[in-house]
Amino acid sequence: MLNWNEIRAQAVAFAREWAGQTSEVGEYQSFWNEFFEVYGIRRRTVARYQEKVNLIGERHRGFIDLFWPGTLIVEHKSGGKNLDSAYQQAGSYFDALPEVDRPRYIVVTDYARIRFYDLEADGGVFQEEFELKEFPKKIKLFSFIPGFRVRTYREENPISVKAVQAIGKLYEAIRITNYPREAIDKLLTRLVFCFFADDTGIFNSDFFRNYLEERTKEDGSDIGAHLSLIFQILNTPPAQRQTNFDEDLASLEYVNGGLFAAPLPALFGTRGIRDAIIAAVQFDWSVISPAIFGSMFQSVMDDRARHDLGAHYTSEKNILKVLSGLFLDDLERELRTVGNNTTKLNTLWEKLAKITLLDPACGCGNFLVIAYRELRRIELEIIKRLHKDRTARVDAGQGVLLMEIDLSKLSKLSVERMFGIELESFPSQIAQLSLWLTDHMTNVQLGDYFGEPLRKLPLIEQPHIMQGNALKIDWRLLVSEEKLTYIVGNPPFIGSKVMADEQRAEIVSLFGDKSGGGVLDYVSGWYLKAAQYIQGTAISCAFVSTNSITQGEQVGILWHEMMGRYRVHINFAHRTFKWTNEAPGKAAVYCVVIGFGCQPGETLKIYEYEDIRGEPHEIIASHINPYLVDAPDVFLERRRAPLGIIPEIGIGNKPIDGGMYLFSAAEKLKFLHLEPRAEKFFKRWIGSEEFLNGIERWCLWVGDARPDEIRSLPEVMRRINAVRQYRALSKSEPTRRLAEKPTHFHVENIPDGDYLVIPKVSSERRQYIPIGFMGKDTLAGDAVFIVSGAGLYHFGVLESRMHMAWMRTVAGRLKSDYRYSKDIVYNSFPWPENPLMDKKEAVENAAQAVLDARAKFTSSTLADLYDPNTMPKELLDAHHNLDRAVDACYGKRDFKTEPERLEFLFGLYKAYLGKEEHPGSKSKPTKRPSPRRTIS
Repeated sequence: MLNWNEIRAQAVAFAREWAGQTSEVGEYQSFWNEFFEVYGIRRRTVARYQEKVNLIGERHRGFIDLFWPGTLIVEHKSGGKNLDSAYQQAGSYFDALPEVDRPRYIVVTDYARIRFYDLEADGGVFQEEFELKEFPKKIKLFSFIPGFRVRTYREENPISVKAVQAIGKLYEAIRITNYPREAIDKLLTRLVFCFFADDTGIFNSDFFRNYLEERTKEDGSDIGAHLSLIFQILNTPPAQRQTNFDEDLASLEYVNGGLFAAPLPALFGTRGIRDAIIAAVQFDWSVISPAIFGSMFQSVMDDRARHDLGAHYTSEKNILKVLSGLFLDDLERELRTVGNNTTKLNTLWEKLAKITLLDPACGCGNFLVIAYRELRRIELEIIKRLHKDRTARVDAGQGVLLMEIDLSKLSKLSVERMFGIELESFPSQIAQLSLWLTDHMTNVQLGDYFGEPLRKLPLIEQPHIMQGNALKIDWRLLVSEEKLTYIVGNPPFIGSKVMADEQRAEIVSLFGDKSGGGVLDYVSGWYLKAAQYIQGTAISCAFVSTNSITQGEQVGILWHEMMGRYRVHINFAHRTFKWTNEAPGKAAVYCVVIGFGCQPGETLKIYEYEDIRGEPHEIIASHINPYLVDAPDVFLERRRAPLGIIPEIGIGNKPIDGGMYLFSAAEKLKFLHLEPRAEKFFKRWIGSEEFLNGIERWCLWVGDARPDEIRSLPEVMRRINAVRQYRALSKSEPTRRLAEKPTHFHVENIPDGDYLVIPKVSSERRQYIPIGFMGKDTLAGDAVFIVSGAGLYHFGVLESRMHMAWMRTVAGRLKSDYRYSKDIVYNSFPWPENPLMDKKEAVENAAQAVLDARAKFTSSTLADLYDPNTMPKELLDAHHNLDRAVDACYGKRDFKTEPERLEFLFGLYKAYLGKEEHPGSKSKPTKRPSPRRTIS
């Protein structure tokens, strides 16, 4: 059997030989014969070509290009063909095969690209695509060909998910013995170090595993004593150790760094604890990733604690969105520019060596770890260019004398330039450990390049992780502004409505006399603290945050302070994307990344996500405002009246009735069977669900009925009495007062004519929020807004792309769905100013055409009609015509992009505000009366 070095060498030759090949028919069999030979295997001994299969539901047969029964299907296409189609074709062959012959692996290729699927990987189907030239780096994906142990490689999670689960099981095995929680944290930290040391050259290979398996009792009763002995030796300098240790224990190097310094309570072991430790050490810990530490942390936190702390483990992919925009992209660009110029390489090296980072919400240290790893990666590339001969020697002058380099001192980067603040003890310990281990791994890579082992023990250089509340600590006590280069992180995700009282008090205290501070999310505290810290410096910052701080009323509070008082500039931003990570109990969060500083960036970039679960595209911006669009700075604050002479908007009716007045169609029929004379008091009821999905609901409305009529209806009286009791038992004092008026709603908004309905929440998948007219005999609930007195022109503008662009940008979100609002979205929207009558009529005609197009699909709900996958072409065309008519009212023929619309709308908004502030230039809007009233 060939070893991996031999296989890699043959893979390099194979990739060169087949570069540029495109013809499937002509050469694909030769390609796969030679592919198997890379691994020292003759293809004909395991696999065959053109295997016939009877396709399910088809009259004709299919032919598998290459088939290894029970192991592999290959679908090979000519150059440039669609690999998705190839995979679907391979899938149809898979389904047609007998169960015993169905393979674990599928490979599709067009020569230039190879896509690999493992159908039985941990966690589901694993997929990786690479170019042919990358094959030498991917040879272990095909380890099943020569018969090596199969390992699934994942970009963001190189250690099996089962290893993380093993840590959780180990934690639980110790916890149930009532071992102190804080001591468990320290014990797990030390054990993880030992697991790692066992596979990465810190210990002799498999020392820890073999020691525990061979020297501890199977019942686990003595495992605590053995662990204490190992920890004590790791914490003792060689000169201070006893001389009569056996050879294995004597081989352990002194670690230092405080990791093993503090004494732990005696651990009285059990079989379960021993089994859990041995199970965990079985995994290969040699491929280190910060993902394992974040996952491990969450695996030992219960859901309640994780929510209270706002702990959301950050995946490597999302961390790189922050670091790349902040500094990695610039460093990579500079590295490409300097090429092999020795002077410039050394200058860049010195620049790297001075970079210092602070993560004021560091958790398990993932941001610091990946930042340090990436900086060391760039440094290693610099070293490779300066030492192309792979010798640890340097020219000492005149090109004559060569001096040996001390590899332990070659790197100019240090974990001592990594600073963090973390509230909890365990993650702060994990942060320090993960930075040490990352430093070790990057040293191993450096040593590998020069062909010499490199271990830096005992640990002398230490990262600076402070345990404490970052919103109460003066960050300057940890690191001064003069030393710092960047601030990064993922502050806690805790919304304003779910914060603990202490957390809300912290935010209110930070924002002082700033009105509205109580509605801000917890993350806003980190933004303000960072803005205060960086005053008068060139420090740049970037945080991952919930998208709510760039939407709704929070913008006017937070960003007015950031940009007004502290003169902060946004230099790059990722607009809303869906949070993803590999941690247990992973959070469903919708996020943004915001990079900012007191100095404007040279090139401003916005990363836009057409699919919030996909990859972004980059937009070069001239300015980035708080809504993360290329437009002037605008801080929308709550407005009581619309920005213009238009009908007022209000919420629908709010019964607070315990469900006594609301009926499904069946419930209404059943009630009328008992009380037929009550039929005239029923009105159609419409909320967001009813409006969008065509659900039939009814409301028993007796607010306008005469008392004698009500008293003559016993079933109605029973409902009224139930409402009175429901309100009287409420914990809310205003609701208890409302018990005195049980026939009325808390909020009543009953127009005397037709009105517009706007759902409060609508799916982010829709291009247009469905809006529609309702008659006066229909009562609207408080899940919708209503606009009384609106006509076709108002409907047309509100249903247009102009208004949708505004809404998508300034509205709040419920998860990723749009949350329409009265004070921020509707009242702040800049309507066309005095459009000509013919242009208004064009909007009205186009609006009617939209309603007519809807009416043609009588069996379809609005949810059906506005689903982007099922929206009828006729309706979409009608909307496009309406968009053009509304654009014309603004004096514009066409907008090429939504950002262009927003730039125009924000500019118009600022102009309208200016006219309001100087009323001589424009008459004040006329306030339209609203039918809404609040009962108290």
